[in-house]
Amino acid sequence: MISFQEWQKTELKVAKIAAVEDIEGKDKLYKIQIDLGAEKRQIVAGLKEFYSKEELQGKNIIVVANLQPANIAGIESQAMLLAAKSPDGKYKVVEIDAAVQPGTKVE
Repeated sequence: MISFQEWQKTELKVAKIAAVEDIEGKDKLYKIQIDLGAEKRQIVAGLKEFYSKEELQGKNIIVVANLQPANIAGIESQAMLLAAKSPDGKYKVVEIDAAVQPGTKVE
């Protein structure tokens, strides 16, 4: 359990997926460019076996925006997207309505 004060430190924001690229030699990872409204970032996500690049392109997703960057497959990942594992073992990205602008804080 964490306190409410600890939870408040988490910065969840809406991001629009602007571009999705393969990472050479990685069969599970994508490099994803996201638009957070006032800034652009890149993330690395293990979604290749669950989504095509075209399926991800343009989605409005939720990311943890204030997570410390991590080096994944030699690429700096600058946020973490939210996803849930379905009963069949597939990951589904948490999406939000396209009417919500990139950069909007999730409260």
